[in-house]
Amino acid sequence: MNMSPPSGRRAGVLLHPTSLPGPGYCGDFGIDARRFVDLVADAGLQIWQVLPLGPTHPDGCPYQSFSVHAGSPDLIDLQWLVQQNWLSQELAISGLQDRDAKRLALDLAAEVFFAQLESTTDSPMAAAYRAFLETADFWLEDYVRFHAFRKANALRPWAEWPPGLRDREAAACDSAAQDLALLISQLRFRQFVFDCQWRELRRYANERGVLLFGDIPIYVHLESADVWAHQHLFDLDEVGRPVTVTGVPPDYFSAEGQLWGNPQYNWARMRERGFEWWLQRFDSAAKQFDIARIDHFRALQAYWEIPADAVSAREGHWVEAPGRELLQLVRAGYPELKLVAENLGFITEEVEALRREFDLPGMVILQFAFDGNPDNPYLSHLHESGDIVYTGTHDNNTTLGWFESLDAATRERVYAYFGNPPDPMPWMLIRQAMASRARIAVVPWQDFLGLDGRHRMNTPGTTEGNWRWRFDWQQLPAQLGKKIRKVLEENTRGPGTSPATPIAASTPGSQIKSA
Repeated sequence: MNMSPPSGRRAGVLLHPTSLPGPGYCGDFGIDARRFVDLVADAGLQIWQVLPLGPTHPDGCPYQSFSVHAGSPDLIDLQWLVQQNWLSQELAISGLQDRDAKRLALDLAAEVFFAQLESTTDSPMAAAYRAFLETADFWLEDYVRFHAFRKANALRPWAEWPPGLRDREAAACDSAAQDLALLISQLRFRQFVFDCQWRELRRYANERGVLLFGDIPIYVHLESADVWAHQHLFDLDEVGRPVTVTGVPPDYFSAEGQLWGNPQYNWARMRERGFEWWLQRFDSAAKQFDIARIDHFRALQAYWEIPADAVSAREGHWVEAPGRELLQLVRAGYPELKLVAENLGFITEEVEALRREFDLPGMVILQFAFDGNPDNPYLSHLHESGDIVYTGTHDNNTTLGWFESLDAATRERVYAYFGNPPDPMPWMLIRQAMASRARIAVVPWQDFLGLDGRHRMNTPGTTEGNWRWRFDWQQLPAQLGKKIRKVLEENTRGPGTSPATPIAASTPGSQIKSA
């Protein structure tokens, strides 16, 4: 089975839904999301790449989520609840203020929903709720109990909970769940609503020829339902503290390396259980997306293991991972899910061999191409048709911000490499991405808008001011859609030259039940 993205030259846009405009504290799945899909489709773009959609910690980082399966309540459109007659318009407006206000509005809607459920058990929405509970049963109860117990324990880390809850003793957990039944039902409702709205948005996009491109973070946060519910699958001690953690070794980005701190997997136990936990992750990805990127793919070949008490990533070492065995199972179980490997950073021949064995496209970033090395793989003449080319990613500066940060000599070298075209930045680099041999080209929305470095989404290695960028409809240049379409057509990437074949939003992944 071929796991690569759809054939044909295509182009897409990178934008997390939280960055959409709207009246609330962050973007959501409402009317502005559909307006964005319409704009993307009218411009001839056929892919919308998003970042992970899971519930985030207060810093908003989508790569450090409370769950690898659940959806973020921040993304829920409250107007949808008004349309279902579960929430008043006044409460919907008040719920736009912040996270707490939205969750209160969701809980009030849940009260109405469950009251209707008791009186009318044969309605289409009641049937949809029962179907959701069935398809999500391998993760949902762990997730809602985790959050309920966390709230009941003043948001303390789960390793500090009473031993019965910390160690998931059945009697203690069942008793606590019974006491917290109302909160647990509210948490289930939030996930049901998220699922309904994302399915509707995905169907809306697919019907307009736009594929949804998601993200699978390689690691999970220690303070997550996944680690609490599957402690035996992680390298933890007897009270839930990590023994070894994640990171990357020193490189030209950091002399000390990067100490991420996520708990390492216990790959031996995962293998013993047929990689069920991982296959469930791909099951969720297959339900949510048409294409999915495996973040930090190199860790499926070998990962950098660091003692939990280390003060620097220098203290780590490489350990081989059974990624080949896992990918064989994924290929057999999810042939319709198109996968992409994030192969940036320190990449060895072994990593590339694994990627190519499974025919997974890699990523090439034009902003990384101009370090003066003639063999730099990000230079356009070294791109391969199976690559996905980006001007930059969510972790990069905007293209205009990047170019403005270069010294004069490097700026000249960038333009000279492309034959000194007349376009100013960022459109010069956008055009070069579209001209690449790479079958798929993806451009961050900030670059299409021509925005400078003040509008970047994330600055790796920093903890303040990230993941909060949003655009405004007034920032759209006149005739932007027509300009994008013209560039696509000039480079045989328009819908007329490589028609999209949307994958039905209702296509389910294989159901894998927890043992």
